Amino acid sequence: MIKMTLLYRHPEDAGAFEQHYTQIHMPLADEMDVERMELTLFNPGPDGSAPEYHRMAELYFKDEAHMAASLASDAGQAAAADVPNFCPEGAISMFATV
Repeated sequence: MIKMTLLYRHPEDAGAFEQHYTQIHMPLADEMDVERMELTLFNPGPDGSAPEYHRMAELYFKDEAHMAASLASDAGQAAAADVPNFCPEGAISMFATV
């Protein structure tokens, strides 16, 4: 299984980020062919320290071919094209075998 992890830095306007992310971006991402998706909204640490990132999305695919097809699909392209609309600096992407 392949996992794609996306890390989003803290936005200038967290409310606007969340509104766009939940109401526009997630419906686009939900159309992608993924095995499983986990979304994280980070909290402060036990000592009150701010988290390094605002959000994380983890998308799981059967294998690399499945991931490539999903990302190249109309839904995958629409989700990728939407990222600059709520996260102008882009997301950090990482890929792993799980």
